[in-house]
Amino acid sequence: MRSLWSLGLAFLLALTSRARGLDIPLEVEQLPTITVQTAGPVIALPFEGSFSMRCEAKGNPQPVYRWTKDGQAIDPLYDLGVKKERNNGSFVIHSGLLAQFQGKYQCYASNNLGTAVSEEIELIVPSTPKFPKEKIAPIVVKEGQPVILECNPPQGIPPRKIYWMTIGLQHIEQDERVSMGHDGNLYFSNALEKDSRRDYCCFAAFSAIRTIVQKTAMSVVVKSSYAIPERRPSLLVPAGVQSEVWLVKGEELVLECIAEGFPTPVIKWTRRREKLPKRANIKNYGKRLTIYNIEEEDDGKYICEARNSVGDTVHYFNVMVEEPPRWQPEPPKGQLAVVGSDVHIKCSASGKPRPVISWRKNGQPLDVLDDTIVLHRARPEDSAVYQCEVSNRHGTILANANIMIINLPPRMLTKDYQRYSVVQGRDIIMDCKVFSSPPSTVSWNKDDTTESVEGERFSVFKNGSLQINQAGKEDSGEYVCFATNSEGKSAITALLDVKVSLYKCAFIIRYFLDDGMLQIINVNQSDKGTYTCTARTNLDQDTASALVTVLDVPDAPEDVELSEHKSWSVRLAWVPGDDHNSSFIVEYEESQWDPGTWRELQRVPGNQVTAVLTLHGHLNYQFRVYAVNAIGKGPPSNPTDRYKTPPAAPDKNPENIKIQGHLPHQMDISWEPLLPVEHNGPGLEYKLSYRKLGVEDIWKEHLVKRHAFIVKNTPTFVPYEIKIQSRNSHGWGPEPKVVTGYSGEDLPTASPRDVAVEVLNTTLLRVSWTRVAQATLRGHLGGYNVHWLRKRSLLHSNRIPEERHFLTFPGNRSHAMVPGLRPFSEYRLTVNVFNKRGNGPNSDPVTFQTPEGVPEQVPILTVSNAQRDSITLVWAPPFEANGILMGYLLQYQLINETLAMGDMQEVNVSSADTTQWLLQGLGEMSKYMFYLSACTRVGCGPQRMEEGSTVTEASEISEAVNTSKNFHLIEGLEPGTVYTVRLLAKSRLDNASIFEDVIQTRVKGKREYLHLGVSTQGWFIGMMCAVALLTLTVLIACFVTRNKGGKYAVKEKEDLHPEVESQGMNDDTFCDYSDSEENPLKASQCSLDGGMGGDSDYGDEEECQFNEDGSFIGEYSGHKNRGSVRESNGPSPATA
Repeated sequence: MRSLWSLGLAFLLALTSRARGLDIPLEVEQLPTITVQTAGPVIALPFEGSFSMRCEAKGNPQPVYRWTKDGQAIDPLYDLGVKKERNNGSFVIHSGLLAQFQGKYQCYASNNLGTAVSEEIELIVPSTPKFPKEKIAPIVVKEGQPVILECNPPQGIPPRKIYWMTIGLQHIEQDERVSMGHDGNLYFSNALEKDSRRDYCCFAAFSAIRTIVQKTAMSVVVKSSYAIPERRPSLLVPAGVQSEVWLVKGEELVLECIAEGFPTPVIKWTRRREKLPKRANIKNYGKRLTIYNIEEEDDGKYICEARNSVGDTVHYFNVMVEEPPRWQPEPPKGQLAVVGSDVHIKCSASGKPRPVISWRKNGQPLDVLDDTIVLHRARPEDSAVYQCEVSNRHGTILANANIMIINLPPRMLTKDYQRYSVVQGRDIIMDCKVFSSPPSTVSWNKDDTTESVEGERFSVFKNGSLQINQAGKEDSGEYVCFATNSEGKSAITALLDVKVSLYKCAFIIRYFLDDGMLQIINVNQSDKGTYTCTARTNLDQDTASALVTVLDVPDAPEDVELSEHKSWSVRLAWVPGDDHNSSFIVEYEESQWDPGTWRELQRVPGNQVTAVLTLHGHLNYQFRVYAVNAIGKGPPSNPTDRYKTPPAAPDKNPENIKIQGHLPHQMDISWEPLLPVEHNGPGLEYKLSYRKLGVEDIWKEHLVKRHAFIVKNTPTFVPYEIKIQSRNSHGWGPEPKVVTGYSGEDLPTASPRDVAVEVLNTTLLRVSWTRVAQATLRGHLGGYNVHWLRKRSLLHSNRIPEERHFLTFPGNRSHAMVPGLRPFSEYRLTVNVFNKRGNGPNSDPVTFQTPEGVPEQVPILTVSNAQRDSITLVWAPPFEANGILMGYLLQYQLINETLAMGDMQEVNVSSADTTQWLLQGLGEMSKYMFYLSACTRVGCGPQRMEEGSTVTEASEISEAVNTSKNFHLIEGLEPGTVYTVRLLAKSRLDNASIFEDVIQTRVKGKREYLHLGVSTQGWFIGMMCAVALLTLTVLIACFVTRNKGGKYAVKEKEDLHPEVESQGMNDDTFCDYSDSEENPLKASQCSLDGGMGGDSDYGDEEECQFNEDGSFIGEYSGHKNRGSVRESNGPSPATA
């Protein structure tokens, strides 16, 4: 008997061996496989700290990662400003300006063998919902008339709840006459005088983002009437007589009928020809029908009837249930195949509407329209990660299938000369883990013998491991594991030491009592029975009993015998062991085709101990029986004597006949051959018969031994009848069934006609066409492709971007919806039909234009130059205006830390060229939220939000700094005052300072000034070094010039160089310089009070001036000429 521990271990091994897909050890070079990825969509709520985008993969070599966002390649570090984690592709987005991260992401993990692709991860950054600011005129009605108060709640992250209350937060009372619809509107079937009030308020609550917004209060005035006239019902919601409702399977169906009339109508719900489902609930005073977890059987026509004493009205709902794509039955698996074999990669999925299947290889699209890729005579370069993507309008699923085409000799993954020890009489398992392609045959030899170890105590598992049961001392020694395939042979050695136990227990304690709990270890059959626990005190006692049943696998059946011997049947009988509520399985082994392998033949209920076995001819059988129950299968019985059946004709024909046409003028026929044990005798072959269907034609016959045949020179796509019959040397099999198939397909010859388009809105198009004739299709109809090309933008006609797109619509249809167009553009569109062979010719092109739309969101909005009561807003125009840009709508409101909001203010910026705006009249030290959207003639696009605050101290911004100068003059400062000076970017799109320092101006009349902490600034030390280097360069230049040049007259120099900038220096002062503030450069340094330091050869002193850009202007007068000092890029020639 096995212990429960061994049973649990076997169960654990069974669970861990169910790993799906291609299992290749990481030591072997292999394609990347994505192991961890973020499940989308990810909603970035504002109060959450960070958001992870996970992407981890395994592979050899180690995969490298890349990402795309909205189909465009990105680098998370440079494009998003986030850093990828080491050794994987994951990155974390921290909360902040999250809007730039919104989009659809996809991760690609690549090595030199291929690329794996993750499913699409959508990051949604919700905007703050709000009601538009509006003035609503009072609603005035007569008593008895219907009233509708529209809420039009903003969109936001669900769940969203709507409430109707007064300004005093008292709920509006609702009943059969007054109720809120599913759309959030408040409906009055007939108004009464008591309904008059001025504070009907609609509130929208978004619990996910902890926000409640309120619509402007509405006023209703009901004028009294002496007598209210009766009125038959009519529906306020929905409109018309009939409507269609599409839902995804599993969603909640919500149907609503709200009627007006007097007296107040009553709503009744029915279902045509059927009762309402048991899951149906009627709410909102009978006006709303809901069915949770909708199923396909809930399809049908639902009827709501509104009735009062005057009459009635009805509305019909056609409910259609669809579902997103799902794998049927499972996604494609990875495969390991040898070079030259045929590899089939099948991608089966279901969904409603029927999903479209697209294929990619290493992330690159493949032109494959079928659900199966067939690699004929596969080559190593076919190794890749094949992606199958299945989508319909309700979603998309993606699967990676790693296909390895490789011939590899056995590679041992278990360490050589591994030592194993076991106590005599115990079981031992020695590992021999091997990887190869094709799979290896594993055998074990002992002590350099050529014979494989065998016997009842030795078992070789599928993974190559050797188990020795009840090891004895004679089993010690060296064991060699050989792994062999067509590519080579490998071996490792294992050393086994069987030791004799030195300890024996006189008795074994298996029962332990711990804090009222009884524990039994090493449970066996003797432990079954009823156990009673007694708890006693001095005053009382109590008992409880438990029945313990010990479960185990069944024992082996005994006395297995054969009787009633016939040509192709025999009766088998046995005596069951301790069966433990089991059933029986009969196995057989035959010596001709697969000797030594036991296969299941028949299952027998547990209440029977005999079975009649139906056999095949020309086989030498032996049989055995084992029992199986819920715990597992027991050991098998001893095998019977052999029983040989005589040969006979085949008793079945081939199945799964496939007719395909890989080329236009041939027909490929293949079938599933008979198993060797089904031959029933020697000389098996097949008679293939075929003829054209529907015409007078004779059967053409071929005898073949293979399980495939190619019929050549057939007409294109013609139906045939095919049948295949088995035969061996003892006769023919039964009469075969006739199957129908088609010869090879060719490309369609005709294009769709009468292509017409209907532009539904700025991005959606309806295209229709006339179907092609069946005779021109020349194959099985695959569907239609719609191609469209954006020729130009109507806003920028000189720019012609290459934007080509297409959509595939399977099935026989004559119209389709084309989404994703760009507004205000001109397009060209064509349609073609396709079959399994390929695409037909394109239709005549149709040119159309999309209407003007609203602009995209402005890419950036920044707050700068904050003052006490004003703020400057700077923005960039939208990348895509989608029309003629008319201006911008700027809105702002006061906010605080709890996000409570003040009244919304609006500014219409009517110029499209304006990209900044000064807002004045703001509160001091106040925080504001600014909303900016670009506008065309159609309307305004999505808003860009930005926070900003006013300050307590005023600041000023100077004119632009001349970047060619290394200084800038600031005028109008107050003497003896401390200022903070910042150098900012000119665009103002970045609030970060390039340089910032604190200075204090001098008191008037003093030359010194206070510069706080300047000597410790890095820029100051660098500037001093640069000045020293520049001074040294000037000295060297002066020395060289004085040694090279002679003296010449000033007049000659002026004649030769009339435009040379005069420096106003003579020989005595040309190279004079000073490093002291008290002794400035002669004739070149202007003092702070406007005078010239030192002597000048040009006569009277004149006032020192500065240009607007801060450059120095010194005007001098002489006896003969007047010049100016200008900045020079190099040393100036001296004048004499």
